[in-house]
Amino acid sequence: MENLQQAIEFAASAHRDQQRKSTDIPYITHPFAVAMLLQQDQAPENLVIAGLLHDVIEDTLYTLDDIGQQFGSKVMDIVRECSERDKSRPWEERKREFIDQLRTASFEAQWVTCADKYHNLFTINRELSKKGPSVWKRFKRGYHDQKWYYQAIDDILTSQTRLQNSFLLINFHHLVQSVFNWP
Repeated sequence: MENLQQAIEFAASAHRDQQRKSTDIPYITHPFAVAMLLQQDQAPENLVIAGLLHDVIEDTLYTLDDIGQQFGSKVMDIVRECSERDKSRPWEERKREFIDQLRTASFEAQWVTCADKYHNLFTINRELSKKGPSVWKRFKRGYHDQKWYYQAIDDILTSQTRLQNSFLLINFHHLVQSVFNWP
């Protein structure tokens, strides 16, 4: 429990001045939601911590070494596997590389990724129901590219037998179908 509390404080501090894409919602709500989803899915504490920290190296000045020093090599490895390598590259390159990386990622990293992508789609779906297809304008790439990306992730995750009884995976799969069959 002490490690989890440290991770909460670390993530809150790391993301303190950030907001969710094109909103005034504090960014920390996303890592908190990812961690709660993992906890609901009965993930062990190190995965819940990795869920809290999954965006730290992509979106803040902290490094993998910082995570490793504070939370150990297992959490650091999971966060590394859940992160894009170089955010300065074009969107398509980064997403293709992430999809390739996910294919061979550890079961733990796939589980955290499932929670991450589920929460992202959950928030997109909620906005779609309020604002309709104009929501896709918030993204660097619109509906068709997002559909390709999320369906590729869904294909990889649904092929993993260790995740097949996960409520997260079941709900993620249904959400991908729902969001990308938007009328």
